[in-house]
Amino acid sequence: MDRVESDNPIGQYLRARRRLVRPEDLGLAPGVRRRVPGLRREEVAMLAGVSTDYYVRLEQGRERRPSAQVVDAIARALVLDEEATAYLRRLAAPAPRRRRRAGRNQRVSEGLLRIMDGWQHLPAVILGPYLDVLAHNDLGRALFAGHTYSDDLMRLVFLDPDAREFYVDWDRAALNAVAALRAAAGDADDPSLTRLVGELSLRSEPFRRLWARHDIGHKTHETKRLRHPLVGELTLSYETLTVNATPDQQLVVYHAEPGSPSAEALALLGSLAAESSQDAGQQRHPAGWPPRPRG
Repeated sequence: MDRVESDNPIGQYLRARRRLVRPEDLGLAPGVRRRVPGLRREEVAMLAGVSTDYYVRLEQGRERRPSAQVVDAIARALVLDEEATAYLRRLAAPAPRRRRRAGRNQRVSEGLLRIMDGWQHLPAVILGPYLDVLAHNDLGRALFAGHTYSDDLMRLVFLDPDAREFYVDWDRAALNAVAALRAAAGDADDPSLTRLVGELSLRSEPFRRLWARHDIGHKTHETKRLRHPLVGELTLSYETLTVNATPDQQLVVYHAEPGSPSAEALALLGSLAAESSQDAGQQRHPAGWPPRPRG
């Protein structure tokens, strides 16, 4: 995250979001002399019921403490959903920034690891705040194995040469990954996040474009289509569970529709993973995975 964004996050967010709103969707004339897409500042101000001067000062960072009523009015004007509105409220009344322990240094509890190991038919992974894989069961490892960045889902999506083959709906996967990273950034002060955003911005144009949108979305539940190199296409749903003892960690559990071709393919993958684990003594932590190049 660059210095400008850190100094004026609410202005960055408002500019990004108003550019995504089509005037015609709000009953406004699209016009023919718009220099940038989306709403003009004066249109947002009108829709929110505030003066244009006040809104301009808010975007420019000269006004730092809008009232809750103003924040909610601007959120309605920008057609923000509930999660995005909550994020705007946090930007308007930020909590003290907290230091976050780097993802690779987080400890996963032995109890949680034992629970995951008991799920022999369900892929399960523990993710850190920036979608790095902290731990997995055998089937979870097998689901993401074979890629350059198998232990880092953000880098897998944007930097792995196999990403667009692996993620059948890559565009949606990319959008959701960036939205989750934005949500995780929150009020944390973490140099590893700055390094990650910097690396992805330099190496991936799609990441730069999506990061500039300022979308917000926590990883909760969804259906994904994956094209696995060993068992073919899988349609899997996942549920994300927070780990109360370590709020920065998430337990993600995948499952297939019973009796579906994906369930059969997942069962085959489980058999292959069990054989591989017995033969090679695979670890359930990313340290046993192929190393990640950092060039």
